[in-house]
Amino acid sequence: MRIGVIGAGQLGGTLARWCAESGHDVAVTSRHPERLRAEMDGMRVMSVPQAAAFGDVLIFSPNWSSAHEAIDLTRGVIADKVMIDATNPDVPDDISGLEHLMDWAPEAHWAKAFNTVSTDVLSRRRGHDPLLTEYVCTDDRVAREATSMIIRDLGFAPVYAGGAHAALLTETGGPLRMREVDVKDATDVLAEALTVLH
Repeated sequence: MRIGVIGAGQLGGTLARWCAESGHDVAVTSRHPERLRAEMDGMRVMSVPQAAAFGDVLIFSPNWSSAHEAIDLTRGVIADKVMIDATNPDVPDDISGLEHLMDWAPEAHWAKAFNTVSTDVLSRRRGHDPLLTEYVCTDDRVAREATSMIIRDLGFAPVYAGGAHAALLTETGGPLRMREVDVKDATDVLAEALTVLH
């Protein structure tokens, strides 16, 4: 599968490398492509619009402060593509960051994942039993299936946590944020978290 990674910071760059190791064809974006090319051996380095056009699935991981700008740069090329939102809004809200992104780009298939724990935790737990849970939030079947497949490819266990509004559970201030959850405990932890969702 062709995967575009928008935002090649610590999380985006790590996910890009793992996607490439898993056999996917990966393109990453950067404001400093020359510097990134040296770090991203074997991956394509492109502009945001080019990577968005390249990917069948896009991992969306810019800083929240530049998320709207990144969406604006992808206009016209993300229609009907799966967008995996790995961002965390800077300020808690009664609307999830995922819901904001869906409002800004309703033409894409959006899901939330890869935003609850640090890359250090992901690296330590990747592929080791018991598998680490990656919660998926989406109202879109196509996005849910594609996101779950990539989560499995990278060595984690996808667990559906609810629709776009449930992404509040995983974002800044949410009860699933920074929780390292084994897949065997995922349902109980999610049930407890859901009691605070409004």
